[in-house]
Amino acid sequence: MVTFQFVPYYEIEDLGSARRVKKLIDIVKQNKIVLLQGRLRKEEEADLISIAMEEIGKKFKGIELAVINPEERGQEGLRKLRNNFFNIVLGDRQGLTIVGPASVVKDIKKDPSKIELLTKESRKKK
Repeated sequence: MVTFQFVPYYEIEDLGSARRVKKLIDIVKQNKIVLLQGRLRKEEEADLISIAMEEIGKKFKGIELAVINPEERGQEGLRKLRNNFFNIVLGDRQGLTIVGPASVVKDIKKDPSKIELLTKESRKKK
């Protein structure tokens, strides 16, 4: 069974960078796929990957990460200016960050119109 946990932006906005990353790692270590409203800063993404690599062991195999950002699509003029304004005022709420345990998530593919999250088959021990 695959479990998703939605994390709204307001749950992380007041946390420092280290606590944001720890919160996500703790959820992923429970074999849950995190759907985070918004985006992490580039430094936080790098920290998330770095910490996950340090914690790889028999039970935790690492993470898969994807960021879907609506402003990546060809924005020009007024729309781009509006989105930049909202990012300054509201923080990084636009977009979606997906973080999953490598033991569950095989691959995350994205393109402008869809996301494919491929999971590994679970094998039950007899």
